[in-house]
Amino acid sequence: MTEPLTSPLHDRHVALGAKFSEFGGWLMPLQYSGVVAEHRAVRSAVGVFDVSHLGKARVRGAGAAAFVNACLTNDLDRIGPGQAQYNLLCAADGGVVDDLIAYLISPEEVFLIPNAANTTTVVRLLSEAAPAGVEVVNEHTAHAVIAVQGTSSDEVLSALGLPVGQDYMSFASGAWGGSGLIVCRTGYTGERGYELVVPAEAAAPLWDAVLAAGAEYDILPCGLGARDTLRTEMGYPLHGHDLSPEISPVMANLGWAVGWNKPSFWGADALRAQREAKSGPLLRGLKALGRGIPRPHMRVQAGGADVGEVTSGTFSPTLGTGIALALLDRSVAVGHTVDVVVRDRLEPFEVVKPPFVTPGVRES
Repeated sequence: MTEPLTSPLHDRHVALGAKFSEFGGWLMPLQYSGVVAEHRAVRSAVGVFDVSHLGKARVRGAGAAAFVNACLTNDLDRIGPGQAQYNLLCAADGGVVDDLIAYLISPEEVFLIPNAANTTTVVRLLSEAAPAGVEVVNEHTAHAVIAVQGTSSDEVLSALGLPVGQDYMSFASGAWGGSGLIVCRTGYTGERGYELVVPAEAAAPLWDAVLAAGAEYDILPCGLGARDTLRTEMGYPLHGHDLSPEISPVMANLGWAVGWNKPSFWGADALRAQREAKSGPLLRGLKALGRGIPRPHMRVQAGGADVGEVTSGTFSPTLGTGIALALLDRSVAVGHTVDVVVRDRLEPFEVVKPPFVTPGVRES
């Protein structure tokens, strides 16, 4: 059995007393002081995450951006160099192979951050399709990614002399401790924040410096447990749960991440047919009306009949109640009440449109 990979920051996490969990083939911190405390730190102050398990791939060469644009769903022509874009790589039938962030460096270079478990597949598919002169390089272990998220993230990074204040989904080059790095105004929490893409060998001292600079702002190291509750409150999908080879962007209400007017992209015909047919289930939000806490794969019922399944479910520390994303029949609309089968009990939930909390991510 293959041993899970570890982050360049693994020793730091051990020293901080982290509890670990395997995720996408990596052994990563699940929590330190506790999921709720870490969650609240991000919503009210600042938290720092090690997300080095995320994939990293570089596509370069003449026409690299045009090639990537012909593969992924969203339209890279909508952005310019120095900007990032949420994107999806789909199969011919419209199923999602992976969702990822594309950083447009230049017409000749695109940096991709796919999900950990899907990086090898994404790199293989792009490599097989790449035209002569375009190279796809797997740089998964060459870089670490440190996410600094929360209302005080600008102050923490400014204290380190790093560039802050760029527009949402934009990035800037910087330097720290003799190493170059990229500071991206991105994240998976819904709060204002940044992701630092840094050479793996420079990650540990940078992690230490972030924690030291954030001490006066009550910074907490945060694990993947809080990352999951934060992203669920925002309604952000997680591949393998809310997106999958069986759950398309149309089903997941991600039509905004599809360049419908592009000449072509992988899965275009199937997705256009799904969009036109207006049939099949849709991803909705569920908010508890009682005390039930939903979990993935729990059945959702209306009038005693099954109408769908929970894809992501958790307790919301911000709202103090259960919330979920669920794939539901189109007969179920926002404002309806449904039941989730929680341990053989029927728990009432309201169907809502995410996000469940007001995001601060776009605040200037």
